[in-house]
Amino acid sequence: MNKLNNNTGRLQRKRRIRAKISGSLKCPRLAVYKSLRGIYVQAIDDSAGKTLASANTGEIKKAENTIEGAKEVGKLIAKKCAEAKITSVVFDRAGYKYHGKVKALAEGARGGGLKF
Repeated sequence: MNKLNNNTGRLQRKRRIRAKISGSLKCPRLAVYKSLRGIYVQAIDDSAGKTLASANTGEIKKAENTIEGAKEVGKLIAKKCAEAKITSVVFDRAGYKYHGKVKALAEGARGGGLKF
């Protein structure tokens, strides 16, 4: 019997989620990735296969890989999306549970003016 680790289960959830959602130019997909060093987010147009805007904890001087840092990244991506004239997005949590850093990033993006 194969033993599944947390990342394998997350990748299975990610595939199920991606089968149902996709982004367009008017409403791009807001994809989240967490690592041990930071949190990364991109606004992606899946029909053209292009990244429209991106942000991560490395771009903000005082941001750390914490819930507060994730909230700052959410505000930054909302600002970049506003500059690119993007108002609404589809949130892709990539199989991560919607709590902690992922939830803080979403709340920061909503606070910055993005609509999910």
